[in-house]
Amino acid sequence: MNRIFQSVFAMLIALAAQSSQAALRVVACEPEWGALVQELAGDKASVYTATNALQDPHHVQARPSLIASVRNADLVACTGAELEIGWLPILLRQSGNPAIQPGKPGYFEAAEFVRKLEVPGKLDRADGDVHPGGNPHIQTDPRNISLVAAALSARLASIDPANAGTYRARYDDFKARWQAAILRWEKQAAPLRGVSIVAHHKAYAYLENWLGLVEVGTLEPKPGVEPSSAHLSELLASLQRQPAKMIVRSAYEEERASQWLSERAKIPAVVIPFTVGGSAQAKDLFSTFDDTVVQLLRGLK
Repeated sequence: MNRIFQSVFAMLIALAAQSSQAALRVVACEPEWGALVQELAGDKASVYTATNALQDPHHVQARPSLIASVRNADLVACTGAELEIGWLPILLRQSGNPAIQPGKPGYFEAAEFVRKLEVPGKLDRADGDVHPGGNPHIQTDPRNISLVAAALSARLASIDPANAGTYRARYDDFKARWQAAILRWEKQAAPLRGVSIVAHHKAYAYLENWLGLVEVGTLEPKPGVEPSSAHLSELLASLQRQPAKMIVRSAYEEERASQWLSERAKIPAVVIPFTVGGSAQAKDLFSTFDDTVVQLLRGLK
């Protein structure tokens, strides 16, 4: 009997140890938040990323595989600011997972922790795909990543207190490396200050604010509306009055409109990764900003 008791006791200890070592299950809506979770959690979390850099994050299909991943998640980390309004509510509703619903600790919106730009004074669907809470593409400014990292680290620790020390230590390490990288990027990107650009989509407000770029036009006549030949012709004419140095688009955006304008305006079309995985060089958060600065500087040449 004593031997049976010892066996059962040993088995319970093993199960408890296994449970404490189990990775936190995280679903990241976009690659940048998946990469940030990996920086902050390491092997304490398993991360499933719902989208990739070659997908428009506004328009994602709520596939059964996505629903299944959210159903089993301990944490869902998304941008918020209605970036995922067309698909995330469906995932949350159909998952049946009470732990990751809005207002619960398992639901994390990165945009809550930064100051939003381009908050509209009025809402009118005639203005295109306008977000009432402001521009949601916060990840293009690394200073926003810093703010989100602090909040996300605290959230990981609150959900998984057994590994809170690990999350704090990894955050401190990430913060030091990230602040050093920001200083390096800003020094490297100094020639970009005051440079005029044409953007494909209204996606770079935070990048422009950070680096001092000046947006003088967009390929889309309105946010989310495909470039038309009439609008592109008007934009070309406007560049005669107010020239731009380059056209900037994200990796997931179609190239035809930017190439059309590039050939006629005699300015380069620059592709930036926009998020992790958006280029061969953009393998993590650090290399994503490395490549972004490099591509923009190439546009000046």
